[in-house]
This record gives sequence, structure tokens and C-alpha cells, in this order.
Amino acid sequence: MKKSKKERQKELIETIKDQPFITDETLAKSFHVSIQTIRLDRMELNIPELRERIKSVATSNWNETVKALPIDEVIGEIIDLELDKRAISILDIKEEHVFSRNKIARGHHLFAQANSLAVAVINDELALTTNATIKFTRQVNVGERVIAKAYLKKVLKKNRAIVEVTSTVENEPVFKGEFEMFRSNQEKEGNKNENSN
Repeated sequence: MKKSKKERQKELIETIKDQPFITDETLAKSFHVSIQTIRLDRMELNIPELRERIKSVATSNWNETVKALPIDEVIGEIIDLELDKRAISILDIKEEHVFSRNKIARGHHLFAQANSLAVAVINDELALTTNATIKFTRQVNVGERVIAKAYLKKVLKKNRAIVEVTSTVENEPVFKGEFEMFRSNQEKEGNKNENSN
């Protein structure tokens, strides 16, 4: 049953609030209307287009700099970063990321997005992955947007930290990984503490 314009716009506001990185194409499919209708709805509701929403989130949330690797080596676009706490990146799956015969994303791209985000969240100039436990929970197709969220789960002894990364497409989990990271500065911090005793 087709929703009225008023109902659709109300649900549109709620959907974009819950999923700020959702595309107009996905919204159009979800509401069974044309992309043009979604764009007109957004204009009437003063909801900015996706690129502007991403920029707005990035501007308000990201005030730190990746230390462990150059920003252009991070796979995906980082839109939120708080060193030693959390980070978020977005990866749009394009033709170059998929198998040509079935248009399914190659797993190493999802792993690379998650792994580089795990490195990026570490507040250290030297951060390396020493071990990873990963799980792919569903295939990702061309045209889909993968949102990876990393958070520093725990700091271990011997210069190690555990970073957990969860990747989703439209709030549906597609990848989960736990990365054990080497970081060089914990030893120095440990030595400082020992010397101060």
C-alpha cells in the first residue's frame, strides 16, 4: 500500500536521522518511489544531500589527525575520529571492488577498510596489525555503501591493544573483526611510570 506524502516524509526524516549516510537510491527503493521524488522530499524538508550530510558529520566530529599512516592510505573515507577511542569510515563499493561475473565485493576490500581503520584509531606513529580474527556475515554488492566503525576495546601489556571493527550496509552487519595492534609508545609510557616510582 502506497504511503501518503505526509507519512512518507515523516518516515524519511526518521530514516535519515537513524542512517545519515543512506543514499537517495536506497531511500527510493525503500519507499517505492522515484529518486526524483526523494530529492523533492528532501528539498521540501530542508534535508541536505548525502555529500553535505557526510561533510557536516566529518566537520563536527573529526578534530584529530591520523598518526599511524597517511590519510590517503586509509581505505574508505574517514568521517569521524577520536584517537584511542573510535573511528568511522565509509566505502562505496564500485566496479573496481567487485568480481566482474557476479558484482559481489571482493573480501579483501572489506578487510582493508576495517584493518586500515583499526590502524588509524591508534594514537601512535607506529601501529601494526599483529593478529586478526574476522568474520564476513553477508555478501556486499556493487553500489552498496559500507560503514565501518572501530573502537579501542582494550589496552594490553607488551605494547598491544585490541580494536574491534564492525562494518554494516544499511545497518545490516556484513563484516566483524577483532584486531590485535602493536603500538610503540606504550612501552615508553610504561617506562615513565616505572621511573616515577
